Amino acid sequence: MKTLKITLASLLIISLASCKKEGKTIKTSADSLITKKDSVVVPEIYKEYYGIYTGEFAGKGMITSEDGEEYEGDIYKKISLKINRITKDSVYGQSIVEGNQRPFRGVFNESSNSFVLDEPGNDKTDGRFEVKLKNDSITGKWTAFNKSAVKAPSKILKLIKKEFVYNPNFMLDENSDLIDWENPKDFVEKYTDEETGKTETYTSSKNRVASDAVFKINASTQKLTEEELKNLRKLDMEIIKNAVFARHGYAFKKQTYRSFFEQTDWYIPVSNNVDNELSPMEKDNVALLNRFIKYAEDKYDQFGR
Repeated sequence: MKTLKITLASLLIISLASCKKEGKTIKTSADSLITKKDSVVVPEIYKEYYGIYTGEFAGKGMITSEDGEEYEGDIYKKISLKINRITKDSVYGQSIVEGNQRPFRGVFNESSNSFVLDEPGNDKTDGRFEVKLKNDSITGKWTAFNKSAVKAPSKILKLIKKEFVYNPNFMLDENSDLIDWENPKDFVEKYTDEETGKTETYTSSKNRVASDAVFKINASTQKLTEEELKNLRKLDMEIIKNAVFARHGYAFKKQTYRSFFEQTDWYIPVSNNVDNELSPMEKDNVALLNRFIKYAEDKYDQFGR
């Protein structure tokens, strides 16, 4: 009787083996649905419209002056719209403003050559783009979903299509403004009247200033040494370091760095993380610069706006 005793588990193993022998596979109804879904490929259209469109992003909003007063004025920013994919029913891409990268999804109207693109809506800066495409330019408007959460709830866009290219030789324009206007520092200074001999103290606001070294040292093409860095200003080294990231299209959140690189015609923000794009030498140079930046001193000067 021992030889006739076959368990249910044994029968299942034999059944599966038989199916494999015949080249068959066993799928559940759920497996079949997944396979069917994955096998459907939605065709892409208008691939010639894919790419990066960058330019002016401007609107009316409340501005706070240096003395703390508020007034309505023009708010200008730089924006990049990156169109990644277009199908019959959907458009996919991302917007980048002030280092804030947001995905969008929308539709393309073939008859009017226009897009309606919505950011997710879970960030206070999200909104809707209603723009029109003509040749290599995009114009139109953006409207915030939450109008009370942003300074300028409606903005106009004027963008030009640009191709992002990494070039290790890109440098700041030698006519660039080398002043960090965003981080002034107050200094207490003394003044002595020559006639009375009386000394008074007053507070002076000064700004960090870079030197011409930022036009000569390239951390993407040359191996930096401690000797080259030891006498540089802190802002010099910050610019030299961040030029590495700018060449790879990093979208800076800090206005200080954006203001320097937006003065060039080559800087195009495309991503908020480019760490994996850096070459081994660039990574070594960035690490060395970080060590020196930690202990470097700034050079301040007094400027009027």
